[in-house]
Order: sequence, then C-alpha cells, then structure tokens
Amino acid sequence: MRWALVRVCLAVTVMVVVAFAVPLGMVIKEMARDRAFSNAERQAAAIGPTLSITTERDALERAVASTQFGAEDRMALHVPADPAVAGSTPVEIGRRRAAEKDLEATRKIIKASITDVPGGSALLQPTALSSGQIAIVEVFVPEAEVTNGVATAWLVLAGVGIGLIIGSVAVADRLGVRMVQPAQRLAGAAQDLGEGKLGARVPEEGPTELRSAAVAFNSMADQVVQLLANERELAADLSHRLRTPLTVLRLNAASLGDGPAAEQTRAAVEQLEREVDTIIRTARDAKPQTQPAGAGAGCDASQVILERMAFWSALAEDEGREVRLAGVDRPVRIPVARPDLVAVLDALLGNVFRHTPEGTAFSVDVHNGEDAVIVLVSDAGPGISDPRAALARGNSGGRPGSTGLGLDIVRRVAESTGGDVRIGHSVLGGTEVRLWIGLGVTPPGRRGHRVRGRGRARRGADV
Repeated sequence: MRWALVRVCLAVTVMVVVAFAVPLGMVIKEMARDRAFSNAERQAAAIGPTLSITTERDALERAVASTQFGAEDRMALHVPADPAVAGSTPVEIGRRRAAEKDLEATRKIIKASITDVPGGSALLQPTALSSGQIAIVEVFVPEAEVTNGVATAWLVLAGVGIGLIIGSVAVADRLGVRMVQPAQRLAGAAQDLGEGKLGARVPEEGPTELRSAAVAFNSMADQVVQLLANERELAADLSHRLRTPLTVLRLNAASLGDGPAAEQTRAAVEQLEREVDTIIRTARDAKPQTQPAGAGAGCDASQVILERMAFWSALAEDEGREVRLAGVDRPVRIPVARPDLVAVLDALLGNVFRHTPEGTAFSVDVHNGEDAVIVLVSDAGPGISDPRAALARGNSGGRPGSTGLGLDIVRRVAESTGGDVRIGHSVLGGTEVRLWIGLGVTPPGRRGHRVRGRGRARRGADV
C-alpha cells in the first residue's frame, strides 16, 4: 500500500510537471527568439533617418559604424541605384549574408522578413527612399543570440520539476508510512493473537478507519480473553462436580476386598481422581496440558507404556485378546509430560477395546529414532473407513460410547512436539495409528528420519 501510494503520487506529479514544463520551455525559447529579433529591429530602425535624408556612401557608412551591430560587422545596407540620376550605382555597405532572391522578395512585399543564413538568421528590414526605391537593412542575428538563456532556463525548469517530484514522493512516502504502520501493527497483533498471545493489543492511532479497526480488534481480543476465562472456569466447575461420584466410587472400591479385580478398580479410581485434579488445576492456571515441554522435561515412554499395558492387560485377558509389545526394552525419553502420554495411550488403547470385537488382537510398537519416536498401535479389527474424519475433533462417527475427542487429544499432543498422527491399515489387518513424536532435531515437515527398529526381534512377546 505504501509503495502503491508513492507510485501513484510519482505518476501524477510527473504528468503535471511535463504538462507545465514542456509548454513553458517552448514559451521561453520563443521569448528568447523574439527578444533577439526585436533588438535587431531596433538596430535596423536606427539607420532609417539617415536613409531618408541621403544615400551617399560616406554618410551611410558612418551611420552603420555608429550602431552596435554595425561596429560588430553584423549590419549591411543594400541601396538600389536611383533611376532618376544618370550614372547612379547601387550602394552595398557591410557584409552581405542574405541571398539576392531574399532581398528582391523583401522589396516586393515591402515588409520585414527573416531568412536563414549560415551561422544564424538575417533580419531584412525594407526602408523607402526619397527616390521611391526600397533600401534593405540587413541585420545578422547569430544562432547563439537566438537561444541565449534558453538552456539555463530549461535547466532551472528541470531542477524545479525534479524538486517537485522528489518532494511529492517524500510526502507520499510519509503519508504511506502513517497509513501502513497502523495496518502492520494490526496484522502483527492479529498474528500474535492467533499464536495464543492473548495480551496482544494495538495502539489506537493512525487514520480514522484504522483507529476504528484497532478499537474493534482490541475489543475482540478482550472478548476472546473473557470467553477463554469463562471456558476454563466452566471446565474447572464441571470437573469439580465429578468429585462427588468419584468419592462414591472410591468408597465402593474400598469395600470390594482383595483380589486383582479389586486392585485394578481401586487403581483406576485413583487415576481418575488424579486426572480430574489435573484438569481442575490446569483450567484454573490457564495452562494447556499439551504445551511443549521445556528442556529436561518429559518422561520415559518405555516406562509409561509398560505401566499402561500392565493396566490394560487384565481387561485384554478377560476378553481373550492377544497382546504384543515391542521396542520398550530400553529407556526412550520424549518431550511429553507423563500425564499427557498416559492420556494418549489410554485414548488409543481404549479405542481398541471399545471399537473392536472381543478376542481381537492388538499390538504396541515403539521405534526410537535420532529425531523422532514413533509409537504404533495396531489391531486386527474391522478398521476405520474414513481416517481423515476420525481425526477431526468431536467426530465420533456415530459410534456408541465415543465423544470423538480421543484422537484429537492424541493429535494435539503429537503436534505440540512438532509431530503428527496418521491412521492407516495395520499388518494385523485392522487399523494402525502412528503417533510421531518429534525430539526437536528436525522440522515437523521432514519425514526422512532414520528409525532404529528396536523391538522387532521382540515382536510377538505376550504381555
């Protein structure tokens, strides 16, 4: 916008300068010409009184020599012979530059004329003599005198025009800056707000329209902050309401006695309580759980996977599912908080149990690369008909017992590390969910990483 305004102002100024400077330059040239020939006419008129009195050579030579142009050898007299005087001859005084035909043409029309001669022009001024003949006063005007001062005037005009152009461009640039800077600040604040910087605001300055836009943006940002605060409070309140039924579940679980099933139930209730507390604290503190972990943060993926697989193995055994686990024989550090990875694994494994028939086998593979860790959760179920739609937040596909948020949680955790989630067909014949967790070595768009296939030798180990 700034440069567009400068270009428009430049074009308009150039057109105005050309429209006025070119005609003015031509007028200056014509004025210089008129000045030169007016001076020549005055010089020629100075000989008129002498010619009206006498045509003697000596008197005429003295008259010519007394003029400025005559002294500079720029004036000549052409007096024809007097037919009434016997033996009269034409009188030629000074250096003749005009052609004889031009002299005769001037005598016929009895009117001053200008003719081109070598080095300039000649003014031919006719003067009537007492004898009735026409004498011609020839005044030579050099080309340099005709154009005297024209070049200087043109340079001045050019300088004034260039000055006007530069001034208009400078003014347009300042005006453009005054208009563009508020727009740039508005765009930058919008980008910051889109990146989650909720404190982004715009100074309410600049042109009226941009000030109005800044006021509207700041009002919108305040409303966004208020809506997010209300949403966090609502999430905290809803989570807090879960404590009452959780308390009942914990009391009931405590009365179940001993045994693996009772221990599993009590452990699940305790974990659910911790998750609810985490949600409440996160909502109150306005810190998203999927925030990228800082240096030194994260967890051991192998340890967390082993713990969650131990939790789900009891249910897998009850339903007659064959479970395989590979790639967890060594520690695998990832930049994901432990509660986030637990939520991801529970979402993926919970989907296997909810959406595949009993007895369907599944597996979990971990591949540790130099720049990424890949977790593959595969099953031998019927598969997912529309993988892209399954990753959309809130899309349950009409499946009973599904809110459509599980895979969205998985996706957000992966994207917080620069990774992603892909759904495809597994080697078991069903669905394969690939969780790509970036380690901060390569950009998210790069997929040419080298992955060491730890655990391929252990694939098939029962849990």
